[in-house]
Amino acid sequence: MSWVKRSAFTLVVLLIVAFVILATWEPIAAGSGKAPPDRTYSAEIIRDEFGVPKIYGKTDADVAFGVAMAQAEDDFFTLQDVVAMSRGRYGAIAGEEGATFDYVYHLLDARGTATREYPKLPEDSRALFEAFAAGLNQYAEEHPDEVKLTNLFPVNGEDVAAGFVLRQPFFYGLSNVVGPLVAGDDLRKEFGPDIPGFPRDGSEPAKEAGTEHMAMNGVHPLPWGDDAGMLGSNAWAVSPDKSGGPTTLISNSHQPLRGGVAWYELTVESEEGWHFTGANFPGSPFPFLGHNRHLGWTNTVNRPDMADIYKLEMNEASDQYRLDGEWRDLETKTVFLPVRMGPVVLPIPRKIHRSIHGPVIENDNGFFAVRYGGMDSVDQLDAYYRINKATNFEEWQTQMARMAIPSTNFIYADETGNIAYLYNAAIPDRPEDVEANWRSVLDGNRSDLIWEGSVDYEEIPKVINPSSGWLYNANNEPFTAAGASDDIDPESISPILGVELKQTNRSRRAYKLLSESSLLDRANLERIKYDTAYEREGYVADMFAGLEAMEFPPRMKDTGQFELERARDLLLEWDFTADNEGPADALALLMIRDFMSAEYQNRGSAPDVKEHLQKAVDHLMEHFGRIDPPMSDLLRLRQGDVDLPLDGGSDTLRASTTWEVHDDGRLSLVHGDSFIQWVEWNDGEPVFSRSIQPFGAAITRPESPHHTDQMQLFVDHKLKPVYFWREDVIANAKQRYTVSNGD
Repeated sequence: MSWVKRSAFTLVVLLIVAFVILATWEPIAAGSGKAPPDRTYSAEIIRDEFGVPKIYGKTDADVAFGVAMAQAEDDFFTLQDVVAMSRGRYGAIAGEEGATFDYVYHLLDARGTATREYPKLPEDSRALFEAFAAGLNQYAEEHPDEVKLTNLFPVNGEDVAAGFVLRQPFFYGLSNVVGPLVAGDDLRKEFGPDIPGFPRDGSEPAKEAGTEHMAMNGVHPLPWGDDAGMLGSNAWAVSPDKSGGPTTLISNSHQPLRGGVAWYELTVESEEGWHFTGANFPGSPFPFLGHNRHLGWTNTVNRPDMADIYKLEMNEASDQYRLDGEWRDLETKTVFLPVRMGPVVLPIPRKIHRSIHGPVIENDNGFFAVRYGGMDSVDQLDAYYRINKATNFEEWQTQMARMAIPSTNFIYADETGNIAYLYNAAIPDRPEDVEANWRSVLDGNRSDLIWEGSVDYEEIPKVINPSSGWLYNANNEPFTAAGASDDIDPESISPILGVELKQTNRSRRAYKLLSESSLLDRANLERIKYDTAYEREGYVADMFAGLEAMEFPPRMKDTGQFELERARDLLLEWDFTADNEGPADALALLMIRDFMSAEYQNRGSAPDVKEHLQKAVDHLMEHFGRIDPPMSDLLRLRQGDVDLPLDGGSDTLRASTTWEVHDDGRLSLVHGDSFIQWVEWNDGEPVFSRSIQPFGAAITRPESPHHTDQMQLFVDHKLKPVYFWREDVIANAKQRYTVSNGD
């Protein structure tokens, strides 16, 4: 009996030891981060009635320190997720889903790239990142009870840079490559044109690639899953002649409303000439879009062919690959991904491979290397800083011509009346004289298929000062941007670039409404921006063709077919607007999203109309007891205890793109219209702008008065003033204080 007791005691001790090890190994293995150089920073933060911060400092670095402090005051929760992701530790916070990001962090060599390339940046750019890191460290030191993870701080500029390296490629859809390759699924067809001589066959379309393995639809620090597939935005620029007054720039980004790629509004000003207002993502020291006193820009996501995949021929041991007939060693290392499970963190081993082509993914079909635009570069960190401080179109365009920012369309306007559209993309400089199907998996044995760098600035599509007086983009091809007389000829762009050939409902509506307008003044532009209509084209036409083709037996009220037929008939009478006024709006809202998603993600086949109509009917009957409830009862903007009705739908200019289905059957918006900024330069007058956010400045601070204080304005299609000029900031200040890491 004593032997049994001793064995039981030993087992308990071993279990306790194992528990302690699993609960403590991760921060020990991660180690304490390296702090930035010991420098003292000081910034003034002034907040207006909506809590939006205006950050002032003597130097640009002082301002960057203040940006970090302001972001942390408003959303330290999300900032820590971004920091953990930037150090390959997100799984220790978010479990298995977080470990997926950590795998990608290692796969793309985000840390290695930052370590190699960050020191090469100009000193003044690095100074911003070191100061920003110092601000994060200062807040963490002052608020230790808010820190999620041991040894997460201190961080330094290289850590912040690593986050940029990891995040940027996913805006042009790298998840559509990595996800399917990891899962061993079929790759999705790209939006670019066929390569001459290599027509794509009519093979079975790819399924929703990798969703069972990689899709994540919650709040995350990277655009992935549904959020990546639905990334969108609207952007407009109008010349003074067309507006009848000001040069106008409208930024209407569609991002997740929460998480690491949700917009954060701010204004920055230093005594070194940095004065800019706009928005960024948590973890950035500067705004990504907005305006200074002279010029401004906004962005929309574009989807050129930015990545090439190479099938590697491996030896029997799978440790070498063949290149030009010779065997080369495959670089391989083992990393341990932290996966939190309750109070413990499990170390999950994963092999990371790399060839001369780039990152290598092994699946049941073999080894595949990936090479993508912007790979192994941090130059975007400097380029964003420079365009923040540009004073005219020439300076701005000089920085854009570096091709340092890997992707996203830029719509530009300035005080002199210039407007421009730039299809910005560091598209791989694929050799034109090499015979290869760049829209397919390439032969990894051929070194002549391994390109270097990006195409020249002169090769990418752009429109500058069109005669129409207007420019727009709504995630459509660049060949419809300025009206029929000014649009780019698709034949002028090489198919090897892989520039997408696609339209969205938003682009069709915008093009039509802009083309029909003789005057684009504020009232007309507001009507266009908040438009809730659908054109009966593309996937909308396909859906309605399917509805019209549905056949039903004679009606029997005691069968489920009765409500289904009524729903079909109701939709066929729909007015094609999601304005909360029609009896079919709720049904249409539920139906259209899945058809839009199939087209956005280029799955190659439309959903089954009858199946999706049945789902919509079942949902409405279960939660509302009718198939025609007001759409305003169904679609909601919810935060804390505020619950408001919304208009718009998936892919309308007033964008309510994706949502979570709550227990009460309501759809709570999670992605769509987010940060909106409206900028006007009137001749001889200082720049004036207005803006709005869906919730408020303090998204993750329920106790803050700025957690929900912009919601009513947002649903009412109203904007608030932006206080850009110092005298206006002081006159409207509600809080004013200094932050510093000095004594």
